[in-house]
Amino acid sequence: MRTERLSYIRWTVRALLLVIVILLLWWLLFAEKDNHVGIEVDGSIDITPEQVQSIKAIGQWEFLSISDEELVDTVRKSLFRTDQLARIYYGTMRLGVDMSRVSIRSQGDTVSVDLPRIDLLDYDFIDEARTKAFYETGTWTAADREALYQKARHQMLAHGLTPANRRTAEQNADAQIRRLLKSMGYHQVTIRWND
Repeated sequence: MRTERLSYIRWTVRALLLVIVILLLWWLLFAEKDNHVGIEVDGSIDITPEQVQSIKAIGQWEFLSISDEELVDTVRKSLFRTDQLARIYYGTMRLGVDMSRVSIRSQGDTVSVDLPRIDLLDYDFIDEARTKAFYETGTWTAADREALYQKARHQMLAHGLTPANRRTAEQNADAQIRRLLKSMGYHQVTIRWND
């Protein structure tokens, strides 16, 4: 009787396990048929605050460099003599944009950039170490030399900050900024210049 009872329990456990397996298979095949696994692609790209900050962190971005040299002279006449001072000044003017003043907006795969006007990045562009005295007679004060320096600076600005040079810098900026943003995944880039 005992063996019959054990046989009956074994048979019942096997039948229960078989029912559980069948129910589990049915649930996996039919109950979850609305669920699916797949990859969806979101075609929109939103510029993140970190990306905006990294673009602005570029600081000053130079788009055109203009090297210049100016021969500047001055003459002082007195009753008995004439003093002359002539110096050659060298300088490099760098035209570009202060990227901290840039405004960037994105929607989908389009980004709009508002840039400030192209301007001189450094107003101390004369290399005083390369300045040479070309001709000097008489005695000259530090104020006289400063006046000559300011005259050279003014001439360099007149020759370097021309509308043609600003346009060239804008074209360079447009090309480089488009390339940067396209490398970030934007297909449509709109650039506007503010005055």
